[in-house]
Amino acid sequence: MTTSSLGLIAGLLLGVAAAAGGFTGFLIALVLGVAGYLLGGQRDGELDLSALLRGRGRG
Repeated sequence: MTTSSLGLIAGLLLGVAAAAGGFTGFLIALVLGVAGYLLGGQRDGELDLSALLRGRGRG
């Protein structure tokens, strides 16, 4: 299991624990799951978040 998959699972579990139920709880779990997946992918080298976060140069 890759780190990004573990991050996804951890984020989903934290979301469920943080907000137990309802549509708001679903959205929180979804956001935390995506964040966990992205951070895990960055750690594994599958994703390059710095390329997404850096601004475009002017000129």
